[in-house]
Amino acid sequence: MKPQDILLLLKLISLDDVTWKQKYVAEALGMSQSEVSESVARSKYSGLLDPKGKKVMKLAFIDFLQFGLKYVFPQKPGPVVRGIPTSHSAAPLKDQIKSSENYVWPSGKGMLRGQSIIPLYSSAPDAALKDSILHELLALVDAIRVGRARARKSYI
Repeated sequence: MKPQDILLLLKLISLDDVTWKQKYVAEALGMSQSEVSESVARSKYSGLLDPKGKKVMKLAFIDFLQFGLKYVFPQKPGPVVRGIPTSHSAAPLKDQIKSSENYVWPSGKGMLRGQSIIPLYSSAPDAALKDSILHELLALVDAIRVGRARARKSYI
């Protein structure tokens, strides 16, 4: 698994359309078509995509996110920067978890100051700005990656 595999799977969940095309997904995620193709192959091999490579195997993916993600792609909050909200600082967790600390993906496009969280993949923040469902899914994934028990319990 590579970080872009998680990004791709989350995008496919946000699309909720088994007729998706690699070219569209590549453009939406800021990835090359070959990266998407390789990601699809890895995800099919790992059982996170169906054999046709079109549908996310959601139960398997949830198991991976819940039990493996924080070990494979861990993240510790970094210095305070301006950026795009993530983890408990973004929807849907921001209404459930009150905190004086904000977590953000570093970005000049963001308006919130908070501790920096390195995104799973470099193009994830831009892709999230174009797709609110993807943004929420990535924020939930970051809550797992950061490893705060209170955030993990809010949605698992």
